[in-house]
Amino acid sequence: MMSDHQIIEGCAKHDRKAQQVLYDKYSRLLLGICLRYSNDKAEAEDILQESFLKIFINIKDFSGTGSFIGWLRKVAVNTSITHYHKNLKFRYHVEIDEYVSVETGVTSFEEDFFTSDELYKVLNELPAGYRMVFNLYAIEGYKHKEIAELLGIDTNTSKSQYSRAKAVIRQKLEKLDKLKKSYSAGD
Repeated sequence: MMSDHQIIEGCAKHDRKAQQVLYDKYSRLLLGICLRYSNDKAEAEDILQESFLKIFINIKDFSGTGSFIGWLRKVAVNTSITHYHKNLKFRYHVEIDEYVSVETGVTSFEEDFFTSDELYKVLNELPAGYRMVFNLYAIEGYKHKEIAELLGIDTNTSKSQYSRAKAVIRQKLEKLDKLKKSYSAGD
């Protein structure tokens, strides 16, 4: 088994074996990241391939300071953002007012009440802009100012899209919760 250091050195020399080991070792992790920023698996796989091209081309620039996995994640996130910007003009435009919801008073859900597939489906149903901001803030840990710079939007827009994304997620989870309860009540 090759160490990350050996993989990096091999990839920097364009060694196909090292590239294959890198792909095999990290493609699932990076695909998971790409899925959070895409509309479907095919689009995520395209973003993943583009990410690996960038990784293979730029791996010689990895300084070794900081986490290699962190660097790989950052490449995948940035590639996803670039893909989002390139395809923004082709995406269906959704009026923000359609997604504004009123808090319903439900304050929390049981921690493991929803499966990962259900949560993924709810996140994937968010409008692209909301999903992008939600992922960058809640999952990747970016600050709103950084998100604004990455996406070319105002900081307040980032904050409001995050807030609206949370409201939409809550609304969808509440519907799913009611649906699950009605099914279990029928058992």
